[in-house]
Amino acid sequence: MTHLVPLAKEVDENKVTPGVLGFIVFAAMAVAVWGLMKSMSKHMGKVDFKEPADPEQTSAAGTAKATGKPSSTS
Repeated sequence: MTHLVPLAKEVDENKVTPGVLGFIVFAAMAVAVWGLMKSMSKHMGKVDFKEPADPEQTSAAGTAKATGKPSSTS
């Protein structure tokens, strides 16, 4: 252990490094983001983007075709 002391003296004492704790925190955050993205992907797969046909729009479109005039929906 004493042979590492000269290496420690070469390190700048004013320099701050994240060390092992910083790596563990970063790795934990990366795993959390990966888990959240996987969960979001699974939930987005369950979403049905097809909207059902609106009965008012289909009847208005049918009326417009029959009369030849566009219907006003205000």
